[in-house]
Amino acid sequence: MIRCQLRGQLFEFFTSSGIFSYKRIDSGTRLLIESMILPGAGSILDLGCGYGPVGIVAAKINPNLEVWMTDVNERAVELASRNANRNRASNIRIIRGFLYEPVRQMFFDTILANPPISAGSNTLEFIVEGSMRHLKSGGSIQLVVKTNKGGRNLSRLLEQYYGRFEIIGRKGGYRVVKADFDL
Repeated sequence: MIRCQLRGQLFEFFTSSGIFSYKRIDSGTRLLIESMILPGAGSILDLGCGYGPVGIVAAKINPNLEVWMTDVNERAVELASRNANRNRASNIRIIRGFLYEPVRQMFFDTILANPPISAGSNTLEFIVEGSMRHLKSGGSIQLVVKTNKGGRNLSRLLEQYYGRFEIIGRKGGYRVVKADFDL
């Protein structure tokens, strides 16, 4: 179990081997959590949620949000559900499936992700391109990336699909980038 303080609150997460960063909250995820800009109300998507720290923290710091979380790994979805209960986050829906597939008809105010850069540039492009079909006008995608591992590719993709982006967090070789979707 991981016990940690995020956004000024104490959280506990059950984890398991075979799930990304199961021994501690990794630096990129921590930076995303500390930097994410959430809407006052509406819906957000934690894409590739793992055991759930990003979505659970978002749900706890703003109970007015409807938080959706997806992951392809069945064990990750089980852990995320258990962790939502453990941290008393009731405004969460967790669904198993590949990236946007389980929410293919839905639109969100914010999409958050720590993308699996090791999965390759096609997956990263699928995440960025797909976000444009799932964001409400005025919504944003916020992603964390290691600056020297995938950072340049992500910057190129955000410029290509969104025209611009901003860096909203930077620490320890990671940065959190945000692109706004306007129709």
